[in-house]
Amino acid sequence: MSDMSFKQAKELVEKLELTELTLKKSTDDIDKSSKKFNEALKMQEHLLKLMQVKDKKLDILKLLVVLNIGFIGGLVVGVFLFK
Repeated sequence: MSDMSFKQAKELVEKLELTELTLKKSTDDIDKSSKKFNEALKMQEHLLKLMQVKDKKLDILKLLVVLNIGFIGGLVVGVFLFK
C-alpha cells in the first residue's frame, strides 16, 4: 500500500464508492421488488377466495336453472296429461 500513489488511491476510493452506491441501489430495487411480489401474492390469494365464492354462486345458479327447467317441463307434461 505504501507503493500506491495518491492518484491510484483516489481512483480506488472512487471505485469503492461507486460500488457501494451500486450495491445500495441494487438492494433498494430488490426490496421494492419483494414488496411488489408480496402484494401480488396477496392479490392472488384474494382472487382465489373470490373465485371460490363465485363458483359456489354459479353452482347455485345452475341448480336454480335446472329446477326451473324441470318445473316448466312438469307443467308441460301436466297440461298434456290432464287435457
